Amino acid sequence: MGNLKTEPALDRPDLLAPPVAAALALFQHPGVEVAAIDASLADTAAFCEEYGVRLDESANCVIVSGKRDGVVRYAACLLLATTRADVNGVVRKHLNVRKLSFAPMDEAVALTGMEYGGITPIGLPADWPILVDPRVLAQPSVVIGSGVRHGKIQLPGALAAELPNAEVVEGLARELQ
Repeated sequence: MGNLKTEPALDRPDLLAPPVAAALALFQHPGVEVAAIDASLADTAAFCEEYGVRLDESANCVIVSGKRDGVVRYAACLLLATTRADVNGVVRKHLNVRKLSFAPMDEAVALTGMEYGGITPIGLPADWPILVDPRVLAQPSVVIGSGVRHGKIQLPGALAAELPNAEVVEGLARELQ
């Protein structure tokens, strides 16, 4: 994919946040690879341009939060970089909260143990649902964060549905205009 130089993810724990490495050790899927990247190019547009990865091969993981009965509920949304999550519609209803927003950066970093700009659905807190847009599954391969800004994970798109707590949600995302 593009000009990424990947290798088996478990061979390079230095390119993974600790919770990601721990989750991958349990998951043990041979199709999960990791690549070292320039940390200053971790943001999607810059990454795709520099490494020759198409936006529809890059998936973003966004953390959302909302309250219901005084309890904060978190979830991760995994969607292609060519789309935007329907946070105030599909995601809000799915989580059964009145108001939903993107989790503040410092909160997302503290709760996930990952770096901002590298947050990935692998290794998230066990009680968080991972909502996956079906377009991710349709890709032969996607690139996602590795929990750190200096690495990216490449995996078969269909594998996203096999992650712990993954739920494929129709209508989760809409194409960017």
